Amino acid sequence: MSSADYIVLGIYFLVLVAIGLYCARLNKKQEDYFMGGRGFGKLMQTFAAFGAGTGPQDPIITGSGTFTKGMNGMWGVMYWLFVTPFYWITGVWYRRMRHLTLGDWYVERYESKKLGGAYAIFGVIFFMIYGSMFFSAIAKTAAPMIGDHVSLFGSEIELQYVLVPAVGIIVLLYGMIGGLTAAYFTDLIQGLCVIALSCMLIPLGLNALNGDTELNADGEGSFSVMHENLPESFFDLMGGVGADFSLAYLIAIVFSNLFGIVVQPHFIATGGGSAKTENDARTGLVVGNFLKRFCTLGWVLTGLIAATLYAEVPELIKDPDQAWGYASMQLLGPGLRGLMLACLLAALMSSVDAYMIVGSGLVVRNLYVPFINPEASEKKCLAMGKITGTVIVCGSIMFSLLIFDMIQQLTITFWFTLVFAAPFWVGMYWRKATTKAAWITVAYCLLFFTMIPFFGPKLAPSWRTNESYLQTDAMKHTLKKEVLTKPTIRKHLGLQLDAWNKDHAAMAEGPAKTAHAELRPQFVNSDRTIIQVPNEDSTGVIQLEVGKSTIDVTSPRSFEKNKDGSQKMWSGGQALFWDRVVPVDATIKPEIVEVIADGDTTTTIYGYPEGTPMKGEGNFKLNLAFFLPLGVDIAGQSKANRNALELVPKIIMPFLVMILASFITSAIGAGNSQEALDRYYAKMKTRVIADPAADKAKLEAVYAGEQPADRVKLFPNSQLEFQKPTRADIVGFVVSVLACFAIIGLAFVIAGLGGG
Repeated sequence: MSSADYIVLGIYFLVLVAIGLYCARLNKKQEDYFMGGRGFGKLMQTFAAFGAGTGPQDPIITGSGTFTKGMNGMWGVMYWLFVTPFYWITGVWYRRMRHLTLGDWYVERYESKKLGGAYAIFGVIFFMIYGSMFFSAIAKTAAPMIGDHVSLFGSEIELQYVLVPAVGIIVLLYGMIGGLTAAYFTDLIQGLCVIALSCMLIPLGLNALNGDTELNADGEGSFSVMHENLPESFFDLMGGVGADFSLAYLIAIVFSNLFGIVVQPHFIATGGGSAKTENDARTGLVVGNFLKRFCTLGWVLTGLIAATLYAEVPELIKDPDQAWGYASMQLLGPGLRGLMLACLLAALMSSVDAYMIVGSGLVVRNLYVPFINPEASEKKCLAMGKITGTVIVCGSIMFSLLIFDMIQQLTITFWFTLVFAAPFWVGMYWRKATTKAAWITVAYCLLFFTMIPFFGPKLAPSWRTNESYLQTDAMKHTLKKEVLTKPTIRKHLGLQLDAWNKDHAAMAEGPAKTAHAELRPQFVNSDRTIIQVPNEDSTGVIQLEVGKSTIDVTSPRSFEKNKDGSQKMWSGGQALFWDRVVPVDATIKPEIVEVIADGDTTTTIYGYPEGTPMKGEGNFKLNLAFFLPLGVDIAGQSKANRNALELVPKIIMPFLVMILASFITSAIGAGNSQEALDRYYAKMKTRVIADPAADKAKLEAVYAGEQPADRVKLFPNSQLEFQKPTRADIVGFVVSVLACFAIIGLAFVIAGLGGG
């Protein structure tokens, strides 16, 4: 990066701090700091929803997935699409709650300060894990621009150990000073920046494809060049070789997120609780999230461009997470690279600052005041909020540096929110939902999602050697003679060049190294149909030509490694019910079981010697084991479908436990008080008035029976509290569903551009 890039970044940081200082004067009480005074209209709510829901990992995960798998990679972010219409309904909830935290909702609905405190602890942990993904994304993107290592006090330090804490400090500075108002102003800036970065690389990339005489010797259109130089599977939205997302997995994720998103702690603010009116809340939430879906298509197109332009770059073949940063470095000029990094920093900061403020609100209102200092003043509460915000950001940094794997961090969030989801949904719509049932459900989730999978094998070591749980995929090494195509020849050149660079760097200066330089892999002709690579004994070079020459394609790829760092000799061998299945005696190694020759393909099957005692390592996948008694062929499922199966019990069982436990506990007289239930459901059926005093007076009149609530029950004379939908509810939901299909249709249009 140039000095111009660092100047752009410096200006950006100064603007953020100035926003924080400006907004600090507005924070007089908790509602100001944690909810921005509930004074935000449609514009600010739109970008609050967009900003809190869009982090730097989104374009990076999408770009990485598209670079390796094609358009199927968009589902790494687009899986939220069909949840979006439901936001039209849920956006109203958070404004009608009239609470500062979702912990307050659990306290009111279940009449339990302890349940609110438990939710606060859950929320803080969630923010730490979710925020860590954003910090990891920044480091992944900045690496191609700045370098994998930086020099600090004379020592070379990996970039993430410097950049991640530095960004965390900036977030703390303006977030602690300015509160939610500052966060929303940065959301507005971030939203405009992310929309800009979603478009910035596309025209530059398309222009690069047009002007590349090697890729586009015939002067074809940019989209035609992509189709010519990428496998056709790259333009398949739901499949392709090695697709990470099957239809079943996507459906499971959609339901998991639909039930879980409503209890993500920041939704009380960005989901509508900070809006002036209910209409502002639902409009901002839906429009903000649809903005993200359209931006995702821009990220997909950028990923396809990068996959076409840089297919032979070894660093990207090994770590496709760097694709976005590499494309930025190559396509953008001085100053614009800094702007790109500023855009990604904006995406991180606008999300993490909201999480920090909402998380600190949970600690103050649901832990500090109820259990430590019930007489705390507004000043003390604000001070405690700023202190706990620091803990949340530091926790995110810690998780980022410990895990530093965005996909692993992302998959944790698929199920983590389900711990408190069933008590929320059931309590929202059913009067019989009880406090004891909520505790039982939370305990069930903690036991079956985390405690038993982790501690069960420690307390019962026989699980690790139980034959029923030791199934694995077959271990295979495939060698295939493949006729070179334009997509494969460039990747082959990249891998050959990487191997040559390592050999050349290890050689001492002298005639041998000079001779080795002549063997450097390279393109021979301008249309990139012929490459030069060393022959098998590295004594000379051979030329390979598209459509004529064949190469040996192996699986696994040569750069894949085992956990211990050794080269991986086979693909598969993945444990079904454990993280890993290994021999009890670690010295025993797999051996060849069978070699199958089928035309140009030779498949070598590996396995451990017959009778080798095996054991499972890591956590036990308890929720997948539920399917064993049902006779489901788990081993015969793809990895994506196994992931879907594992999510199903996590989605369904908490609701069954909550409903059954509510029936039992209410039958023995452990239900909630009628007065509290009447007040709660009356409030949720009473529309919000923007003026706080008028709204409070209206609520008191409804509570006293002096005037009726605005909404009526869909099922009168029942325990169910579904409200009769209004015309606005129905029209908004239908329009949102149509918008979802429009976005999918646009994705198909993009896939077809330039295709035969």
